[in-house]
Amino acid sequence: MTTKVRKGQAPDRLSRDEFGKRFRGSFVDPAFQAEAGAIARIEEIAWLGYADGRKAPTTRKAGPGYADPDYDLSVDWIEAKERIDRAHKTWADPKTKTRALVICGSPRNDGTCPGEISKSFRLAGIVNETLLEAKVEVDFLDLSLLTSEYGRKIHPCKGCVSTAEPLCHWPCSCYPNHSLNQTQDWMNEIYERWTLAHAIVIVTPTHWYSTPSTLKLMIDRLVCADGGNPDPTSTHGKDPAKAKALELKGWGYPKHLDKRVYGLVVHGDVAGIEGSRRALSDWLDWMGLVDAGDQARLDRFIGYFEPYATSHDVLDKDLAVQEETRNVARAVARVTAALRAGELGAELADLPRPRPK
Repeated sequence: MTTKVRKGQAPDRLSRDEFGKRFRGSFVDPAFQAEAGAIARIEEIAWLGYADGRKAPTTRKAGPGYADPDYDLSVDWIEAKERIDRAHKTWADPKTKTRALVICGSPRNDGTCPGEISKSFRLAGIVNETLLEAKVEVDFLDLSLLTSEYGRKIHPCKGCVSTAEPLCHWPCSCYPNHSLNQTQDWMNEIYERWTLAHAIVIVTPTHWYSTPSTLKLMIDRLVCADGGNPDPTSTHGKDPAKAKALELKGWGYPKHLDKRVYGLVVHGDVAGIEGSRRALSDWLDWMGLVDAGDQARLDRFIGYFEPYATSHDVLDKDLAVQEETRNVARAVARVTAALRAGELGAELADLPRPRPK
């Protein structure tokens, strides 16, 4: 079976004038005017990188262990892959301490426009404390830093997987793309942190019947962990024809983050919490993670149809939801301990998948 690569959507490349307008948009503060000449020189260098398509200006030969050892791989990607491989060995070592990644999915914090901490942050703090009491090491990932820290970014998934699964590399090789100024991507660090974790707990608000954009950015970029290709040389980087041919030969769709336990705390104030929680559960199930039971999948309203201004006060008084949040962490700790002790072997034994994807 063969197929062709469909073309015709991408617009023409930017003109020199339009490129310059966008580049200089980062330097509108009058304080930069004293260095206008230097900025113009840097702009010209950036333009040449864009015009030449220098996505990965620093590369080295892939070397042994890759399909094409002579292929020039991005140094950024090689270093990220090496960190993830080391993290996987640590995760797989039964002697290591149990580690949980607790994720605050809210974009709110008091360091930027909202001016106040999020309820997700408070609930995530309850999860942290409970896991620590259970002797679980905690790594706290606060996605609100995307809105409040200089240069902190998660770039959007480009959907390479829909061209062909092998075009989606593990870890993602789409970024950094220096020619497009798509740099400072947080995901290489986040991939490593997911890999190290024996358990994942996500605490998130509901935004418009779904997850916040901060959390969704991370979720989409984790697609490479579900069937992604750990060898970009096999597709010679981003060659869609080679990737399609490779998938059509037969692809195993490896699950790079399976056998981790998960818990969820989803909250809202009017509607959408159940649908959001189900979507998150379905996603994590598909990725091969292990749910810690019904008490580890929580969706609750906090201040149902009450003013936003008093929502923290409502949470102060809602001792039940605080205790239910503790139970999420307790359930995750128990199931993770059982999984690591080998007590869930039969339950987690892989069954043949008639339609792997």
